[in-house]
Amino acid sequence: MQTKPIKTIISPFLLKHNRRKNFIFTKTTIFVPVDNDSRIKPMSKDSLCAQHTDCSGCPKAMESTLIHRNLLRGQHIPKDKCTQNCMLFMIEGELLINSDEHPGTTLHEKQFILQAIGSKYEILALTDVSYILFWFNELPLLCENRYREIIDQAEGPLTYTPMVMNPRLFYLINDVAAYLDESTPACGKYIDLKCQEMVYMITNYYPLPQLRAFFYPISTYTESFQYFVMQNYSKAKNVEEFAHLGGYNTTTFRRLFRNLYGVPVYEWMLEKKREGILEDLQHSNMRITEICNRYGFDSLSHLAHFCKDSFGDTPRALRKKAANGEKIGKITD
Repeated sequence: MQTKPIKTIISPFLLKHNRRKNFIFTKTTIFVPVDNDSRIKPMSKDSLCAQHTDCSGCPKAMESTLIHRNLLRGQHIPKDKCTQNCMLFMIEGELLINSDEHPGTTLHEKQFILQAIGSKYEILALTDVSYILFWFNELPLLCENRYREIIDQAEGPLTYTPMVMNPRLFYLINDVAAYLDESTPACGKYIDLKCQEMVYMITNYYPLPQLRAFFYPISTYTESFQYFVMQNYSKAKNVEEFAHLGGYNTTTFRRLFRNLYGVPVYEWMLEKKREGILEDLQHSNMRITEICNRYGFDSLSHLAHFCKDSFGDTPRALRKKAANGEKIGKITD
């Protein structure tokens, strides 16, 4: 192996002779390998933080609600509708975001924003960027009272401005990013704890006026979507028509609906159809044919099968029972 000298060291050695102290200086030359592959490399500063467990088979390992994303300069994510609430935390770089709340806004290091469920946004990396996305339906709260104090009096600002992470929150976000970059799957329980800590720092370490403006979009978008649902569900014969009425593609609408209502939209629509049919059979003079058309059935026999499966009898028999004072309703499982 070829070597070369890189440094000469002069070392003193102390000799004791009687009561006199004499120093003798020696010269030492250190040789190191010329090729880089033979060199002894320094220990990584993160080596002591390496995980020593394999979580790949753990049932608590899950797809994280926290995502660490890196974009190269010029990368673009087209406009899309949020099917959950989303917070975006900038770690480094500059990111251009375009949404109703933040039109043409450049996000910088340590800034963070909220995009509510149902809102649309697109982003463009102005430089190489690193950021964390936090997706949620409901906030993992440690202090319910504090959040109610925020959301019950939330009001929209004249213009939305990004919030700035305080040192503790920024440290936590960087720590989460490092954890998400590890090769082992993210532990769901651990992520839940980090999300609770993150939300606690936001809701308890910023002034109320700032927080009320920050969380305002959640209440407005939720209310507007629920209003759309209640105004339009009776006009749609199926999920595809329902989604089209709101300008959604079907997949997005299904996901958005389930995140807000906790049940699949198809099951919810069936339940509303059952409620409506029972109401019309008991309290209206509508003909069976009219009820059939109103709820989108192809034929009277289709309606009859639906009523037998749901209520145990045909529409005519159910109406007769109701007229005789008998109670009619959904068959219990």
